[in-house]
Amino acid sequence: MRLTICAVGRLRGGPERDLYEDYAKRLDRAGRALSLGPLDLREVEDKKGGGMAAEAALLDKAVPDNAVFWTLDERGALLSSPDFSRKICALRDDGAADLAFVIGGADGIDPTLRAKAHFSVSFGKMVWPHMLVRVMLAEQLYRAVGIAAGTPYHRV
Repeated sequence: MRLTICAVGRLRGGPERDLYEDYAKRLDRAGRALSLGPLDLREVEDKKGGGMAAEAALLDKAVPDNAVFWTLDERGALLSSPDFSRKICALRDDGAADLAFVIGGADGIDPTLRAKAHFSVSFGKMVWPHMLVRVMLAEQLYRAVGIAAGTPYHRV
């Protein structure tokens, strides 16, 4: 199952980009045997300043056709890492070819796009910088693969 992160803004060079690329590379290597990955990043920018609605339209276009898509949202479900892994693997086992994760901009995700999502997950009640959320998501996806493979990366 291919994994895609669709996000507002461009992740420039620096420590966040380095961390993201490291976890994406790890996920791609480890996930291959489990039919999880590769991880693709699709970044969108609203250059006309249309706000959340314009960002939502761009994000919607970035989601692969027929993909199951989840939003990253503070109002979403709080999952443990093992539950996150099980949920992803269940989608794969049910035949989903693509799973996309949508990360909004500074103002969040437009309610119309949130309503279309198949699921919404939260990284807690705190608000995180959307550039850092990409890194956190890539790490959790790598961790999910590790859990599914039974590796010691995730320790309880």
